[in-house]
Amino acid sequence: MKGNDYILKAILNLQDKNYRDFQKKLIPNIDSQRIIGVRTPKLKELAKKLAADKTVDIRGFIESLPHFYYEENQLHSFIISNEKDFDKCVVMTDEFLQYIDNWSTCDQLLPTVFKKHKPELLTYIDKWIKSDRTYTVRFAIGMLMKHFLDDDFKITYLHTVSEVVHQDYYVKMMISWYFTTALAKRYDKTVGFLENRVLDKWTHNKTIQKSLESYRISSDKKAYLRTLKI
Repeated sequence: MKGNDYILKAILNLQDKNYRDFQKKLIPNIDSQRIIGVRTPKLKELAKKLAADKTVDIRGFIESLPHFYYEENQLHSFIISNEKDFDKCVVMTDEFLQYIDNWSTCDQLLPTVFKKHKPELLTYIDKWIKSDRTYTVRFAIGMLMKHFLDDDFKITYLHTVSEVVHQDYYVKMMISWYFTTALAKRYDKTVGFLENRVLDKWTHNKTIQKSLESYRISSDKKAYLRTLKI
């Protein structure tokens, strides 16, 4: 079986040094020596190719945590995202979340099978959002934003996110992103959280800023949101 060395070599063969320099600026909390420089579409393509190759030990790669390179983590995210069995996928996700150390890997972890198992997913989200790990909390909020603002929406989810107390920039940014999206999709249910100043000042104002930049929110609503800035 082709193991981790083969997988790492496949990643290195896709290196784009100019893109590596760009990536270093986007993810400042990652040691630059851990960034190879591979574009996302290339890594997604590689994830599918490796998963389809029966001679590659994908399971061994998934179990070899923590990874050293950022791109190994990205590839890991894409492999999980493509897993079609919910039970396997959520176990892999739960394990991998412990090792995510940047916003990009967190946001690229988007398991497609989750949309078919929302009731079961909520149990995990409830656990993840209470974690003491920055990117586990960010991921949980992201899942509520992606899967529970449309047909499966409940106002209790807005309360759940508003009650998250976390000082990390990347969590607070996700909270503001969540509420911006909620304003676009569920304005009448969401605006009260700003009117009543439920969020901390920074997140409150960031939500308004992002809402004013959104093309999904009407001009009259934006005019009103401006009046709510603290």
